[in-house]
Amino acid sequence: MNKNLPKTPPIPATGLGSNRGRKLAPGDKAPDFDLGDDSGGRVSLASFKGKILVLYFYPKDDTSGCTKEAIAFNGLKDKFKNAGAAILGVSADSVASHARFKAKHNLELALASDESKAMLEAYGVWAEKSMYGRKYMGIERTTYVIGKDGKVTTVWNKVSVPGHAEAVLDAVKAL
Repeated sequence: MNKNLPKTPPIPATGLGSNRGRKLAPGDKAPDFDLGDDSGGRVSLASFKGKILVLYFYPKDDTSGCTKEAIAFNGLKDKFKNAGAAILGVSADSVASHARFKAKHNLELALASDESKAMLEAYGVWAEKSMYGRKYMGIERTTYVIGKDGKVTTVWNKVSVPGHAEAVLDAVKAL
């Protein structure tokens, strides 16, 4: 078995369009995706048709900032639901890693896996990063709100976690 093959199928080419590699902006059509989720099922942009989608990208399961962000979104999930919004977290971690992360922190929000990084590239969040002078590729913490029409309404780049989930909820309520 080739360990270099992605464990989840890549996004269909039709969903990537011209957004590949650049950040999306308000008004842009959100690229389609089809990913494995933490429950062993599949999740796609079409899964959220008729709902507002809070799509947040985070670097890694069970790290300090990512855990705080997930717990903050999870704590507000009922308020997001009342505002007509669903929440989906996405990282390159495996579906199994997501399931362990959710169980460890009692998370009830959905997490999807993009080990192939095709969706991460389509949404412009797979980027060059630098730590201690070392450059590497990784996920830039980013949140998109996607309206019921499938277009991006709001974008947060290089997210700072404290207060972020609350700011996103305020933006969703304003739609």
